[in-house]
Amino acid sequence: MLAQQRQAAILERVRSTGGVRVSELAAEFGVSDMTIRRDLDALHERGLLAKVHGGATTTGPSSTDEPGFRAKSVRQLPEKAAIADRAAQLVRPAAAVALSAGTTTAELARRLVDVPELTVVTNSLPVAEIMHAGGRTDQTVVLTGGVRTPSDALVGPLAVGAVRSLHLDLLFLGVHGITERAGFTTPNLMEAETDRALVAAADQLVVLADHTKWGTVGISSIVGLAAAHVLVSDDRLPPPARRVLGEHVGELIMVKATGGGPRDAHADN
Repeated sequence: MLAQQRQAAILERVRSTGGVRVSELAAEFGVSDMTIRRDLDALHERGLLAKVHGGATTTGPSSTDEPGFRAKSVRQLPEKAAIADRAAQLVRPAAAVALSAGTTTAELARRLVDVPELTVVTNSLPVAEIMHAGGRTDQTVVLTGGVRTPSDALVGPLAVGAVRSLHLDLLFLGVHGITERAGFTTPNLMEAETDRALVAAADQLVVLADHTKWGTVGISSIVGLAAAHVLVSDDRLPPPARRVLGEHVGELIMVKATGGGPRDAHADN
């Protein structure tokens, strides 16, 4: 195994478990403790993990940290645009679709304003505003009620109650984090409940998540990986993530953030 491949695997382990030990990694990869320490040094210098005595831990935010919509909207812009372009191809005229809260789903909304006779259900204030400002007169936009979160989502009993009586063709779900153990997660407990109601109301679940979501864990799981019929991400998704997601989700689609068209991917790609 090349050093770059080993370091990618180490980083994935740190992100999914929270921490690693030098001795355990050395045994797993069949290399010396010194080799593992050099790998950890390299990852630490890039700001990807924090070195501690005998191992390393994640440098990521806590599972309850919830950045605001504006803060998230300026991150990974090319990736989000490419993901939204591909996701829009899944929408047909006259469909009933739901868009959860999130900056990637907001990007998707900008691409749906010209779809004829579309019905859009959302708990996202930015998504509703985008559809209202630019949408067609033959479209219907349904905004749930609820309590507003830092990410401009409407959540809680009012939101859940509004969604439970609906039957939708597609749900496009934005998520805070993805791991094999926790599945798709969010840092907001009430948002997780609202998202689960959206999942239950839709015939198909399409998750939109750029590569930075892999290895991040929010405090509350929405659904497991196997619940996703489709996951659209970008081609910077690391090989360990491709393998795991390819084994669990119905279809894994990766897109190039700059130029080129989408391409389907599986665990062995």
